[in-house]
Amino acid sequence: MKPIKLFLFILVCVHLQAQETHLILEKNLITDWSEYPIYPQLTEETDGKTQWKNEYKYLDSIDVYGITYLSDGLKVNGFLVMPKKTGNYPCVIYNRGGNRDFGSLKIAHAAIRLGEIAKEGYVVIASQYRGNQGGEGQEEFGGKDVNDITILPEVLKEVERADTDKIGMYGWSRGGMMTYIALTKMTNIKAAVVGGAVSDNYSTIMDRPDMETEVLAELIPNYQENKDEELNKRSAIKWADKFSKNVPILMLHGNADWRVKPQQSLLLALEFEKYRIPYRLIIFEGGDHGINEHKQEVKEQVINWFNRFLKQDEPIPDMTFHGK
Repeated sequence: MKPIKLFLFILVCVHLQAQETHLILEKNLITDWSEYPIYPQLTEETDGKTQWKNEYKYLDSIDVYGITYLSDGLKVNGFLVMPKKTGNYPCVIYNRGGNRDFGSLKIAHAAIRLGEIAKEGYVVIASQYRGNQGGEGQEEFGGKDVNDITILPEVLKEVERADTDKIGMYGWSRGGMMTYIALTKMTNIKAAVVGGAVSDNYSTIMDRPDMETEVLAELIPNYQENKDEELNKRSAIKWADKFSKNVPILMLHGNADWRVKPQQSLLLALEFEKYRIPYRLIIFEGGDHGINEHKQEVKEQVINWFNRFLKQDEPIPDMTFHGK
């Protein structure tokens, strides 16, 4: 092959390779909020004009996108929320709870749950997990669908305002379980927050047998044949020694949570003690699964945790026994 033709061939190959590694397939900005059912709850009439309620005025300062990205070759849907102002912002990966449509992310979650983090100066990305909300594939409740999370730092590299050297992770309930699993597979997470997190699926199915018959058995491949192996894979209490000592974890739980009993976080905290994993555990008195009785304090704790380790570059806590 002649040198010029060879050069052109190499250029074409490089171009095709760049196209193949492009992970974000669609990125649709939400522009007309009035199209969504949440709109009346976010707005009020003042002097004949519709405007944001005071607590939602931050919506003018953020961009909310519905996205489709590639994970294991599958098209997976999710949301991307970030400040409108040009800048280089630390990132938070948010992991939803529930399964299938139950707990799936809606525009309301993007505007409020993700938006309240983004308004503090963060790029927030969240996955619906494969097979949900129009995505391809089948979720496995902590199986291969964890890849839909671990790929997100690469997805964030395609977002202009994202500082991918500073990434945190935040998960609630099943999303907390997904966070625990992902943390043992990733080296680019600087801090994590979990709320009402599942850490022991054996305990879950003892408290709630329907979780086994209606969720685990239906979603986990070959569940009946490999029950113990699959439950162990999804139960952080069994492998606390695998957590990095360089990723501080904030654990939040309500002690009136019936969906995921608070013992799951209490017992995992004891395992973290054993292996000197940096953590802070806060148990909220009378708090339900969403800790709805202490919403404001939860928000403050979450933002403060990410600010400390993503914005302020606070050193990792010294977990050696020390002091006078």
